[in-house]
This record gives sequence, structure tokens and C-alpha cells, in this order.
Amino acid sequence: MLSIPQRLSRLEEVKVNLLSGLTVALAMVPEAIAFALIAHVSPLTGLYAAVMVSLITSAFGGRPGMISGATGALAVVMVALVVQHGVQYLFATVVLMGLLQILFAVARLGKFIRMVPHPVMLGFVNGLAIVIFLAQFGHFKTTAPDGTVTWMTGPPLYTMVGLIVLTMVIIYLLPKLTKAIPSTLAAIMVVTFGVIYGGFETKTVGDLGSIAGGLPSFHVPDVPWNLQTLTIIFPYALILAAVGLIETLLTLNLIDEMTETRGRPNREAMAQGAANVVTALFGGMGGCAMIGQSMININNGALKRLSGIATALFLLSFILFASKWIEMIPLAALIGVMFVVAEKTFEWGTLNLFGKVPRQDVFVGLLVGGVTIVADLAIAVIAGVIVSALVFAWNHARQMTVQAETDARGKKVYTLNGTLFFASVANFQALFNIAEDPQQVVIDFKQARVVDHSALVAVDSLAARYRAAGKQLQLRHLSKDCQELLENAKDMIEVNLLEDPKYRVSDDKLA
Repeated sequence: MLSIPQRLSRLEEVKVNLLSGLTVALAMVPEAIAFALIAHVSPLTGLYAAVMVSLITSAFGGRPGMISGATGALAVVMVALVVQHGVQYLFATVVLMGLLQILFAVARLGKFIRMVPHPVMLGFVNGLAIVIFLAQFGHFKTTAPDGTVTWMTGPPLYTMVGLIVLTMVIIYLLPKLTKAIPSTLAAIMVVTFGVIYGGFETKTVGDLGSIAGGLPSFHVPDVPWNLQTLTIIFPYALILAAVGLIETLLTLNLIDEMTETRGRPNREAMAQGAANVVTALFGGMGGCAMIGQSMININNGALKRLSGIATALFLLSFILFASKWIEMIPLAALIGVMFVVAEKTFEWGTLNLFGKVPRQDVFVGLLVGGVTIVADLAIAVIAGVIVSALVFAWNHARQMTVQAETDARGKKVYTLNGTLFFASVANFQALFNIAEDPQQVVIDFKQARVVDHSALVAVDSLAARYRAAGKQLQLRHLSKDCQELLENAKDMIEVNLLEDPKYRVSDDKLA
């Protein structure tokens, strides 16, 4: 039985998660509408996705405290499909997207997100922080009756900027006075009531579109279920599944680091896949983790599943019962919240790394951040991982060294040190002076490792060159795989069952 202090602590935890859920729900409304408009679907399509994806991933996912919903990263991929084929094809695509994510989880591939290098993570976080910041400036534009889009000027601009500043001041200063209520929620409420009772004219959530609606209804996508449809939707589904998983699992990684806890990537991927299948069957546009809303939640101290579930239920209540009041919230208050999120998400410590860490790490971080801003998150992360891998291969290739000496019988013994693989082959071949070597030569691989097919070809090629020069070559301390796969050098291998290494070689012949 819980003691009174434990009960109070539990009640405080529930309060924190419920209030944070309300705050996040308020912040999600304009974003869900905006992303729906980007994808050329109705605002309710984005809101239904936010409700169902948040509810299912929060209840069953692998990272309590992380918030999921409709996102811009997915919306920009969806727009071409909707324009060309219509919204029903989008729903079919999101169903297939969810099934692909479920297959990813079944194959237990989530563990590979741990292999993303730290510079890539820093670039991802900083790039998304800048994207969140820049995305808010779209609200500073106005559309004239003739469709002309212009930037705000004069009193409307000054009013919005003033309200944004007020929101940010409350968020930063209120925690120094009290933590009884999340500062983000307090800021939204203060600015909203100030605008309503102060009679200020400014843009509100309702200017983006109405959020009034009923419960989502079950609906199988109205598309021909044939091979032609599959050829249309599969490429989009594959891209959406990849983008969604990358953004989700990297956000999960970030929250793990911030909270010093460990999420479950495969469980999160499974929940996200199921959520996307369900939301598509109930008229939603699909979704994935939202780093901005997740940061609001984590910074509020909400680390339980209840916060995400509360977010979904509050959003649903907004749609069903409170649309009139939610549409009165000034966009300036929500823009201020997202500006603070961007500031807190950005890793300011990375600015001190210039000149202190290897230049290639700085380059990778800048590359990932830059591509995230101008192109696509998935492309940015993939590019960062590839560049990091190439840098690693290049640095590792240069570590191939040799120590040469002549023994008492006149044999020249080359003792290799390092890893022989595709990137170090050229360096390996340059280590030997066949023309000036004596008649008998030994290459000792005891402190080296032969990794792949390129390495085997390099050893075979070297053996052929020594044979052509009429010299005797002896190869020591090669693994059993090497002994089986080498062709020209088979008769030059010295076998020592007690001392030969036991590592494997990556080559299709052994598959």
C-alpha cells in the first residue's frame, strides 16, 4: 500500500503528465492543420492523424514521453501523390507504409539506429531546430482576396511580435517563480485571454481552418486493389516508411540521451506501423515522432505514457467539443512556444567544438544539418552515415603498416599490422619492394586481419607478382577462410592450427 508521500508524488506525476498533454495538444493543432494543408488534404485529416498516431504510439510504443503525429517531413512527400492521384491513394499508401514499418520491427532492425554516428545526431538535432524556427515565419505572411501573398507590416506585425515576445518571456521566467503549472501552458493561456479581453486584432488558429468535426469513421481506401495501384503507391510508401522511422528513432535516441533512459526501437517501430495502418483506415494522413512537441513534453518533465495519451484525448475533445475556443488561440502564442522549442532543441555546445574535434566530424554535422534544412531528413541522415563510413574507411585504411626485417637464414619477413580491406588495398600493395627483395620472403598476418573479397584479391595478386619474379613467398597466420578462398596463393600458405586466427571473411563464396 502506498504511503501518503508516495501518493502525493504519484498525484504530482499524474498532474504533470496531464497538464503537459494539454500543452502539447494545443501546440499540435496549428501544426497538424498546416501539415495537412501542405499535403493538400483537409485540416481534419491532419488532426485525426495526430489523435490516432499519438494515442497508439503512446499506449503501445517503446518510448514513453515521446509525442507522435502528423509531420512536415511526411507531408512534403505526400503532396505529389495527392495532387496526381487524390486523397484515397494517400490513405492506401499510408496503410502500406504502416505495414512496411511493421515488417521493419518484425525483422528487429531498430537496433541499427544505435549505429548512427554522434556528428550525424548533432546535425540532425541542429538541422531540425533550425527547420522548426524557420517554419514559424510562414505565419508572418498574409493572403489578399486576389491570392497575393505578402509579409505582414505595420500594427499587425508589431502586435504579433509583441505577443510572441510576451509568450517567450513567460515561458522562461515563470519556472523561477513556480512550477505548479507548465510555463508553456501558462503562456498560451495568458496571451490568449490577453488578446480576447484586450481586444487585440491578430491571427488565430481559426484563420488556418476550422477544427470542428465528429468522431473519425472507418473507411477502406476507395482505390482499385490491383498491381497498377501497388506500382503507384509502393514508392511513396517506402519513402514515407523510411522517413517516419528515421525521424522517430533518432528522436527516440535523443530523448534517451536527455533522460538517461533507454527506449525500445523495435517496439516503437511496431507501434508506429500499427498506428499508421489504423489512422489511414479512419481518414488520417499518417505520422511519426514530432521532435518539437516531444521536446515540450520532456522539458515539462512528462516522461510517462499518460502524457501522450492525454495529448490525443485532448485533441479529440478539441475537435468534438471545444473547436470554437481553440480557434480563438492567437498563433503568436504558439509561435512563441515553438521558438523556445527551437532554442532548447539546438545543441549550442556544438558551436564550441570548432577546432576541438576532427574536421571531418564538423563537416558531417554541418552536412547533415544543411541537408535537413534544404532537402529532406532521410536524405540528410543517410548522407551523413555514408560520409561518416567513408571517412572511417579512409582513416582505417591509412593504418595499414609493415615492419620488415631479415632473419638469420636470409629470409625477409614482413610483419603486417592493420586491417586489409577494400580501402587499404592500395596502401597494402605499396608496402612491398618485390624487385629488391631476396629470394625467400615471408608475410606474417598475425597482427593483421583480411576482411573482404578485395583483400583476398590483393593477396592473390601480390603472390602472383612474387611468383612471376621467380621468388618464393610464404604466408603465415591466415585464417581458415583465407586459406580456403585464396587461389594463386594456396600453395604459399603456412598452416599452423594452434596459432592461426579464427576470424571470418566477408565473401559470397562462403554464403
